[in-house]
Amino acid sequence: MDTFPGPGPNNLITDIHGLNVGNAHDDTLNSGVTAMIMDHPMTASAHVMGGGPGTRDTELLSPENTVEQIDGLFLSGGSAFGLDAGAGVQAWLRQHDRGFSLAGQTIPLVPGAILFDLINGGNKEWGQYSPYRELGYEAAEKSDKMFSLGSVGAGKGALTAGLLGGLGSASLILENGIMLGALVAVNALGSVLMGSSKNFWATPFELDDEFGGKGLPSSLPDQTACLNIKFRDEIRSNKNTTIAIIATDAVLTKSQAKRLAIAAHDGFARAIWPSHTPLDGDIIFSVASGSSGIKPEINDWIDLGAHAASTMSRAVARGVFEATSDKNSLFPAYQDL
Repeated sequence: MDTFPGPGPNNLITDIHGLNVGNAHDDTLNSGVTAMIMDHPMTASAHVMGGGPGTRDTELLSPENTVEQIDGLFLSGGSAFGLDAGAGVQAWLRQHDRGFSLAGQTIPLVPGAILFDLINGGNKEWGQYSPYRELGYEAAEKSDKMFSLGSVGAGKGALTAGLLGGLGSASLILENGIMLGALVAVNALGSVLMGSSKNFWATPFELDDEFGGKGLPSSLPDQTACLNIKFRDEIRSNKNTTIAIIATDAVLTKSQAKRLAIAAHDGFARAIWPSHTPLDGDIIFSVASGSSGIKPEINDWIDLGAHAASTMSRAVARGVFEATSDKNSLFPAYQDL
């Protein structure tokens, strides 16, 4: 049987050299922003598989387009209002003289995506302008190697079917020395649990009891295949979305980064039932730091793609497992069960 060393030292996406993550949220708003800041420009791409995405600057990440590298990424609550978070992250980067140089101007490139959390119990009466630009700046300012999971940042007000969602992360070192990391804000239409049980769909990939170590049930729970849907009776618009980043320290081209994002979507499918629905805006960004100096051969891509998915599945489960409830919570947290 193939073996591999396991998670990185902190089991976070920031185990990959050059990546930093920061969170900012407002308890009254019950929403927030997560920013990823890169020490240097990195190759990036993205792939959308949900039917209702909300994004900023994702078209520049297409392999056929000119720009190869970006300076940061953001994940935000707030639906379309949350796209303002990108301006805050961009402002922080420009303040630190980071960005794409053109005709004497510095332009930080900061793609991102949003999730719908406008009906999660928080006060969204913010006046003329939303607070997401300032939250984006604050998240960038707080970016570091260590960061919290669960009900923080973009995961602050996230919900799944019957449970709080949250911000999750995980890392993995492959046998060939390449490292993978995942960061995800879980706000899915579907459920991360098997039927009526407390067992995670992502259980086969769990390492070191990172989301409770409950294992698989001795027999399949009741209604395992039934669709446990968030707000089933109220579905009128895109009220969901799982948004994520898959990162590696391998040396990748932009096209290969796109392939990595595609493969990582299998991690959604193995951790959330159902996923990629018309009412989810599921998107995964991919980032390659190149810090390992390793250029994957074609056979390496079998492992790279498979474990991009498994690492993403683990991050999804960790996001829900680490969530905590408060007075604004519409649903219980996993820890409340």
